[in-house]
Amino acid sequence: MLTALIVIFVLVYAAIALEHPLRINKSASALLGAGLLWTLYALSQSDAHLVGEQLNESLMTTAQIVFFLMGAMTIVEVVDAHNGFEVITSKIKTKKLSTLMWMVGFVSFFLSAILDNLTTTIVMVSLMKKLLEQREDRLFFAGIIVIAANAGGAWTPIGDVTTTMLWIGGQITALEIMKGLFIPSLINLLVPLTVTAFILGNRPVIAPQRSDADALFETSSFERNLMFFSGLAILVLVPVFKTLTHLPPFMGILFGLGVLWLVGDVVHRKEEELRKQRLTLARALTRIDMSSIVFFIGILLSVAVLEHTHVLTDIAKWLDTTIGRQDVIVMVIGLVSAVVDNVPLVAASMGMYSLETYPPDSFLWEFLAYCAGTGGSILIIGSAAGVAAMGLEKIDFIWYVKKISGLALIGYLAGAVFYIAEYNLLH
Repeated sequence: MLTALIVIFVLVYAAIALEHPLRINKSASALLGAGLLWTLYALSQSDAHLVGEQLNESLMTTAQIVFFLMGAMTIVEVVDAHNGFEVITSKIKTKKLSTLMWMVGFVSFFLSAILDNLTTTIVMVSLMKKLLEQREDRLFFAGIIVIAANAGGAWTPIGDVTTTMLWIGGQITALEIMKGLFIPSLINLLVPLTVTAFILGNRPVIAPQRSDADALFETSSFERNLMFFSGLAILVLVPVFKTLTHLPPFMGILFGLGVLWLVGDVVHRKEEELRKQRLTLARALTRIDMSSIVFFIGILLSVAVLEHTHVLTDIAKWLDTTIGRQDVIVMVIGLVSAVVDNVPLVAASMGMYSLETYPPDSFLWEFLAYCAGTGGSILIIGSAAGVAAMGLEKIDFIWYVKKISGLALIGYLAGAVFYIAEYNLLH
């Protein structure tokens, strides 16, 4: 049964990777895979009640991420409808792609540390549509944003879900993880940025032309600023909401969405119906990419089967007995997180190693936070940020492998080598 599950997962993964040559939408492959995996798992188990409970548990985890994703994407669409991103784009004066790449990289890195890598990717990729006309340029920038967002999320307890898991579990403390991983995470970004800036050279920024429709629905400075800063404040306050209430982040984003909806309806209550319809949050809900959200559901439920059948835990134990060296094992876990979701990998690692043997802020936990957080950048479906970018810009899996994976890999290895050297020197 386990062999069949692994074979199905590999075939589904291959179908997602070869979406364009096969001409089969990745969402269809992901949903088909989830259905087959759960069906086979259910038929092979005698305890139907246990399988039902496990499915409910996986569905709850998946739904939380999906609701959060929908809320964040809708907020971004509302801001976009009000031309709110002009608050930023009007201040960007650079004419060189390489300079813009550095700016976008650093903004994504630090914004991800405050928000999280998923929200940052949604905001920054949406922003690039306002700055860049050429699709190839936008795809390249989206790849760098994924690397920067994952690197920025790794060094703070709220920037990446795996770092948050380790923080809540007591494996790391907030101050130590920030001190220990800031420079390695920054190196993880600087290496790809340096290579990319050299490749881009002096190529100019080609800005998109504004359409007549945009001019027809021009918003006032007050409306742009109100919706932009309201949307940004909601996204920034989600981690604060989580800390104060201990409720999951999706509840904070839905609460904020309700606030933004109310603000929008109050501001536009006296306007003509045609203009009002274009600016409402109800219309923004129709503009979010449901295909990418459905893909997200399929891939998360597929990985959940591997988690419940302990395939991931067995792999982690096999690594422990076969390799033996802790630094190499953690680096391999990081590389595996490019293929499989890093959440169950980190969860399996937390179950394998006890806090008695490896106390809080030890090498294992800090290095695991770095590797699991940044290793997902190596493949487009290795992280929530990558999946979001894939949906927003319709990025091809093979294109990402050719253009971005190499950059992400050298950044990952450079940061890992620095952390190991730094830890050995200071300890």
